[in-house]
This record gives sequence, structure tokens and C-alpha cells, in this order.
Amino acid sequence: MKPLYLRSSGGSFKRLLLSIGHRSPSKPPAHAAAKEEPPSSPPQRPAWRCFSYDEIDRATDGFAERNLVGRGGSSEVYRGELPCGRAVAVKRLLGSSACERRERDFLAELGTVGHARHPNVCALLGCCVDRDLYLVFHFSRRGSVAANLHDEESSPAMGWAARRGIAVGTARGVEYLHKGCRRRIIHRDIKASNVLLTDDLQPQISDFGLAKWLPSEWTHRAIAPIEGTFGCLAPEYYTHGIVDEKTDVFAFGVFLLELLTGRKPVDGTHRSLLSWARPLLADGKIEALVDPRLGGEYDGEEAKRVAFVASLCIRAPATWRPSMTEVLELLEGGEIQQDRWAMPEVTADDEEPWWFDDLDDDDEEEDEDEEFNTPSPSSSSSTTSN
Repeated sequence: MKPLYLRSSGGSFKRLLLSIGHRSPSKPPAHAAAKEEPPSSPPQRPAWRCFSYDEIDRATDGFAERNLVGRGGSSEVYRGELPCGRAVAVKRLLGSSACERRERDFLAELGTVGHARHPNVCALLGCCVDRDLYLVFHFSRRGSVAANLHDEESSPAMGWAARRGIAVGTARGVEYLHKGCRRRIIHRDIKASNVLLTDDLQPQISDFGLAKWLPSEWTHRAIAPIEGTFGCLAPEYYTHGIVDEKTDVFAFGVFLLELLTGRKPVDGTHRSLLSWARPLLADGKIEALVDPRLGGEYDGEEAKRVAFVASLCIRAPATWRPSMTEVLELLEGGEIQQDRWAMPEVTADDEEPWWFDDLDDDDEEEDEDEEFNTPSPSSSSSTTSN
């Protein structure tokens, strides 16, 4: 069976793409932000457009190897430049052209990121369905947070003010995905390598390949196969495939620890950042947590606040984690009420398992951002009870 983008005529498939999701004007009036368009109003012009294959081929110089800037399990990204001089990142989906799941993944990612408009979310510029499946984004010359934070050749290390700004900005982006979009988006892969930096170090959340819609009437989704990055997965997701906003909250907590400590989610010895940091968080040893490369050049109160928020986000029981709205409020200086966040004592038998924090030492050597999935093909959802 031919893939969708080959079965359909170019025009009809492009009309299908333009119909995905809700796209607001680039600058809607403030008083109309919460109002839906009346049924009689004409459809809004999409903020992204369809590129021809010739356009992206010329932009990337024929997808030259020198322009390859990233490769994952299901895609590769090329740097390109449009005739106007704008730098772009062209994401090409990998796999068989006849793979229907590949098409579904393409449409799903297009449907999520295609309508998201926020300063801390990487904006989609367009797509291309000629010859293959491509997504076009603004190119980040500074690269990802991970590349800047863990660059051993970089001197000096990323400063504290930049780290805190990245933490707050990323929190704003995730909070927007959960609360600001017309339909809730669960990113499912919040991590330092998926947060890009603008020239002025503003963070932008990218890579929506694993993102899922969460309709308002659903409390959660049960997802399979389980996909993500070791060291960043919430217990309920890893063990049961349960996905909701608290899945992203947990991963954001790991992201905060990464900014605070300068450590990767899983180090070269296969030890997770969580298993190393939890005892220090429990004992309030903030100085032992802070990245030694900062040389003491950081705000102690801000560091305590970041550590406190991280400790809330990585709690094993999802119900005791804060929402991203609460996370953002705390990071921006909101009052910390210890009683509000006190969690009842639990016995060891009641705690969620943490056996997946550390990988076995005899495992095959893997990349620190190793991704995985389970073989089950099913997917389900749960609705709220009336």
C-alpha cells in the first residue's frame, strides 16, 4: 500500500495538513485570547506553510553530510538556509516510506507542535511531503542546553544566572503546553538535549516526536510502547505506561537537577542522577549538589529554591508532585509553605520502585540520552468519573 503522501495528490494532502489543529493569529488581541472563534468566522491562515522539496533540498545543499547536525532513532536533522538568509533545521523522518506508523507519527507531531505558539516552545515554520516527510523549524545556532552545559571544552562553565533563567523559561514553556494550549499536550521527553537556546539564552522546548494530546475529559492516558530516556522517566510511566501532566513534571525535576549539578541524567558508570541526588536533597546538602565548576559563584537562596522544587517534582507518587503552574510560581519566587508540601510518611513497601534508576554495570555501553521502547503495540485512555 502506498503511503498517504504518495496516495494523495499534493494539493489534497496539503489541505489535510492545513486542517490539523487550531492555529491562532500570530498576535491575537488580549481581550479575545480566551474566546473561541464564532462558527461563521473564516478559518485562520496557518502560521506555518508547506515547503516544496526543491526549497529544502537547496536550503540543505542536497542534504549534504556536513549539514547533518543530529540523528536519532527515527529522524535526522540538517541545518539549512533559506534564500532570505534565515537559518532553518530540517527534520527528516527515517524508516520505510510504506510504514503507516511513520505517517501517523508525522501527523501527530505536526498536529501538536503545529499550533503551539509560545516564546519558550520551538516554533514550526513548515513541512514538506514531497518525496518524503520533513518538518522545518528555526535553527538554533547555540544548540541545546545539554550541549552547552556539558561541553567540557567550554570555558567558563555556564553561569548561575543563565541556568536559573533557563529553568524558569523552560517551566513557562511546559506550563503553556499543559495549560495554555487549546488541547493539553504531554511532551513525554523533557530533557536538556530537547531544550534549545536562542542567541540570548532563552530556552525553547523542541522535539515533539513523543508528544501526546490529553483531552480535557481524560485524567490520563495509558501508552505503549513505553518510550523515552533513561534517567528521566516517571515511575508510573515506566512501570504502568500511565501518562499525564505529572509525567512531564517528573522529567522537569530531573532537568532542574541537571542544571543545578552539571551532571547528566545517567553518567558514564550508568549511575543515574536521581539516585546520586536524592540522599543529598533529603539531607539538605545544597552545597554538595551545586556544580563545582561554578566555583561558589551562585545565589545560595536561589539554589535552595531550585533544589526544593526539584525534590517536589521527582517524588515517586505522582499525586504529591506539584503542577507546572505551581512549579513556575515557586521558581519565580512564590512563598514556600512547608505544610503545603509535607508528604505523609510512607513505609518502604508502599514506595514506588526505584530499581530502574541505575542501569546494570554489565550492560552494554550506551549513550547518556539512550532511548528505548517496549514491544507492546497497544494504547488506551482513562476518563474522569462523574
